[in-house]
Amino acid sequence: MNDSSIRTKPGYEAWLGSPFISDAERLSHVANWTKAISVREEDECISTALAELETALEKLTGQRPARDIPQDQGGYLVIGTFNGSPEVREAFDEAEQAAVSPEGFRIRTRGRAVVIAGVSPKGVLYGAFHFLRLIRTGANLGELDVLENPANGLRMINHWDNADGSIERGYAGRSIFYSDNEIVEDLTRVRDYARMLASVGLNAVSINNVNVHKVETTFLTERYLPRIAEIADVFRAYGIRTFLSINFASPIEIGGLSTADPLDPDVQAWWKEKTEEIYRYIPDFGGYLVKADSEFRPGPFTYGRDHADGANMLASALQPFGGIVIWRCFVYNCKQDWRDRKTDRARAAYDHFTPLDGRFLENVVLQVKNGPMDFQVREPVSPLFGAMPKTNMIIEFQITQEYTGQQRHLCYLVPQWKEVLDFDTYAKGAGSTVKRVVDGSLFGSKYSGFAAVSNIGDDANWTGHLLAQANLYGYGRLAWNPELSAEEIAKEWIELALGHDERVVRVVSEMLLDSWSIYESYTAPLGVGWMVKPNHHYGPDVDGYEYSMWGTYHYADCRGIGVDRTRKTGTGYAGQYREPHSSNYEDPSTTPDELLLFFHHVPYTHVLHSGKTVIQHIYDSHFEGAERAEALVAKWDTLKGLVREEIFTQVKSRLEEQAEHAKEWRDVINTYFYRKSGIPDAHGRTIY
Repeated sequence: MNDSSIRTKPGYEAWLGSPFISDAERLSHVANWTKAISVREEDECISTALAELETALEKLTGQRPARDIPQDQGGYLVIGTFNGSPEVREAFDEAEQAAVSPEGFRIRTRGRAVVIAGVSPKGVLYGAFHFLRLIRTGANLGELDVLENPANGLRMINHWDNADGSIERGYAGRSIFYSDNEIVEDLTRVRDYARMLASVGLNAVSINNVNVHKVETTFLTERYLPRIAEIADVFRAYGIRTFLSINFASPIEIGGLSTADPLDPDVQAWWKEKTEEIYRYIPDFGGYLVKADSEFRPGPFTYGRDHADGANMLASALQPFGGIVIWRCFVYNCKQDWRDRKTDRARAAYDHFTPLDGRFLENVVLQVKNGPMDFQVREPVSPLFGAMPKTNMIIEFQITQEYTGQQRHLCYLVPQWKEVLDFDTYAKGAGSTVKRVVDGSLFGSKYSGFAAVSNIGDDANWTGHLLAQANLYGYGRLAWNPELSAEEIAKEWIELALGHDERVVRVVSEMLLDSWSIYESYTAPLGVGWMVKPNHHYGPDVDGYEYSMWGTYHYADCRGIGVDRTRKTGTGYAGQYREPHSSNYEDPSTTPDELLLFFHHVPYTHVLHSGKTVIQHIYDSHFEGAERAEALVAKWDTLKGLVREEIFTQVKSRLEEQAEHAKEWRDVINTYFYRKSGIPDAHGRTIY
């Protein structure tokens, strides 16, 4: 779907649309300040910034900015780096320039000029996008004084796209990169996607699935590298470095070797030669993303080696070129015996990796999922954060809604991510939050940041459910500045994507901010997770994984439910946290209600902090959740005529599906637990 007509479809421009400013006073203000753009430097990212400004301003005001400074009293823009432009340099003193980080920017109104400045061309590009955001959210251009530095060095998107065009856990169409085991001929859509990522400050992308199959293994060969280099060229213009997910067994599968042992000299030499070849095609190649020894993927365990051995071998090959290895910590026993109550998937990442702290080379980065399991709607924060002070670490989120409604249900995830980032690890006393671990400030890490699994595909509006765009936008904004609130980010996205009508902003904000709670209320209760249909993970199936090898159990019986993860009588997982969390999670009376069943097996009659029993909470939350999902449809109906008809219709269709599916969740979950427990609903509602 790379035909030109798709670019006119509702939602295609996402938050980057530049509708003509209809308010006469506002139009005059913006047009008067943007009559021209002065730029002295020749650089790809600065050229991109110039093109973005010219195109957007022409659409907003009807006039394309001139390249010559106006002789009258009109305002103009100056863009460039401190070192490359005297006009830029003169607008800021030395201390103000020094306060800007390598990818940060300043925007200042100085006389007739609005100066957009950066240390690097990337910073100028981010500043240009921010300036356009300021215009579209109503800022006064005559009094700007902005300093923005990204909190995180690595701000990355992981694609789980396959060469055949399918996307693992993709819910918005097919891949924009691949079709029929070839890279798509027309990269226009890739360029438009690069614009979206850069506009929210993202600077890295891996373009193939971490589960690297046969065809994708050959991406490292001359068969594919020239075209992959073309994709990298597109992203480079927007300040984004390209990464590849690699198959650890590549030396065997495409190199003709008999082993992939990371300590074998021939294997090490093969990776060095292969890496040199990649950099000949892609001079700014970011590096390798690796899933090894997990869910049947090959890795160093095959040869009696550990993760440090495997990661360091690749890091050595990348080091001369400034590349990094991003090594995923999603490693666990996926052939677990469901009868075994001591083996605990939640423990696995901590147990595997903490003994290796200090052994990784400086260009190895561990990528840790936000929770210990797998992107559930509710689970505790991974105890790995703060547990490895001598190791670079980034956090991995899942924007694609695998377990949160698959972009058929509304579930705005920024509030969830905020909770994780604000969690205090106590690694160096109070205030040792996860966001300080992953931004590198807590331990002085060389590499730090965010990664997340993409939620886009070739659907006309990119994300299937148009409101799911708020998750991609929100992820980028949060990676840049974790101090932004979920409310601020929601308001920004709504104004940029849907307009400034006060009722639209208010209603859609309410819908977004309530949606995570709504989804949680009608799905798996109290942190237990996983009550989904196996394989595709859409829809309720309480025992779908209960007797499986994947280690995702709830242990419900006629008396109670939950997993005992205490040190005293359970798996000991609670002991992986520092105090006070370890003691709090050890005791049901101090464990937060929303995580109770993750840490404890309790009777259905156990009384929560809310005053309800567990069983009554299950009944009440599922009835209320279905009602709240239905109310989302009614709220959206009030916006008919205030948003584009095509957008209104598409979103309403998704919300109606969610409301019906929430009833299915309600009835399956409530019926299951009524039949298990034999305890009736206190309010006498229909349970089957």
